[in-house]
Amino acid sequence: MGQRVDKRDWADAQFAPDNRLGIAVPSLSLPWERMSGSERIAVLEAWESIRGTIPDRIFEFERRIRELQDALFEEEDFVRSCRLNAAIAELASRINDLNIWYRTEQDFEVETRLHS
Repeated sequence: MGQRVDKRDWADAQFAPDNRLGIAVPSLSLPWERMSGSERIAVLEAWESIRGTIPDRIFEFERRIRELQDALFEEEDFVRSCRLNAAIAELASRINDLNIWYRTEQDFEVETRLHS
């Protein structure tokens, strides 16, 4: 069990927090090709766990955009309107980046041998 925990800790260390997006993103200490099969599996399991949080992050950013759009609709000051538009654009950019990360999947081929 200790080895499993160590492998999980190692896999978790292959990701770094991205404060802008609110998730951890890959920051591999080794090139993918140099990782062993078990290391790749551990990294993929960690990534799937992180990846599963992305829809919630997108939902939260969309909620904030709606709030800003409501404020923009009511805003009469041009400078404040520009700031609201900039904030909306930044949140939309984050959503775009999260969608790219969500669709990112590392190719992982497992060699199988047929036993005679």
